Amino acid sequence: MKIDINCDMGESFGRYRLGQDEILITRITSANIACGFHAGDPIVMDKTVRLAIEHGVALGAHPSYPDLQGFGRRTMDMTPEEIEAIILYQVAALAGFVHAAGSELVHVKPHGAIYNFAAKNREAARAIASGVARYSKELILVGLAGSLLMDEAREIGLASASEGFPERGYNPDGSLMSRRLPAR
Repeated sequence: MKIDINCDMGESFGRYRLGQDEILITRITSANIACGFHAGDPIVMDKTVRLAIEHGVALGAHPSYPDLQGFGRRTMDMTPEEIEAIILYQVAALAGFVHAAGSELVHVKPHGAIYNFAAKNREAARAIASGVARYSKELILVGLAGSLLMDEAREIGLASASEGFPERGYNPDGSLMSRRLPAR
């Protein structure tokens, strides 16, 4: 078994600085870089890609619902076609920065509400997997272990990586507890 330590990064936006990317990058093996819909912006995406390359960290896209105000943590009523399109759009945007820096995008890990929704909703899971596959079937789709997202990744022919969260609480069905509830 291989363990990958991944971290969500590049979540600053404009004049707002979030996280400690420069410190964390030295302790991880993969970076999930915000693609501008829940956090990040083109300047931050470019800088974060370069930082990850400098430290030999695998590059991943971290797409979300278009929910900048809610940090991508609010479920949005979107059709499967809309979900597929926003995933493709964000993956392609980050991949442009990665390509321009002379590297390769390795994985895609959906963020927040869309990640949790796709864990339990087959249509959303299929739409995310399809959006990733439309960009490249060589990408690894990262998702919650045992989720429908991982099932759909395999069904569509994508490599998948199941993950767990040691710092988060889990519901009896294996889904993540809401961040609004105290972790047990």
